[in-house]
Amino acid sequence: MGKTQTFTGGRRVVLTIYVVVVAVAALTGLILGTFVEGKLLAPKYLGLIEFPATPLGLAAYGALTLATVLGVLLGLVIYVSDRYVE
Repeated sequence: MGKTQTFTGGRRVVLTIYVVVVAVAALTGLILGTFVEGKLLAPKYLGLIEFPATPLGLAAYGALTLATVLGVLLGLVIYVSDRYVE
């Protein structure tokens, strides 16, 4: 019983950190976009989808990019850790 609670608690902590890091990326994009609005080229998500170079566009771009990269890495860690417990 104690082992299950620890396992779930660890994943919950990682998920919380993931959400906080993505939120910080969005906030950073929003702040950066506020100060440099009109001076940047529009960023492209994965080189395909263009976001406007506005504060909200940069916030969305930063959050989506970091969520994707970090999500893939965390997914790989979860996949490997589920396969090789010991």
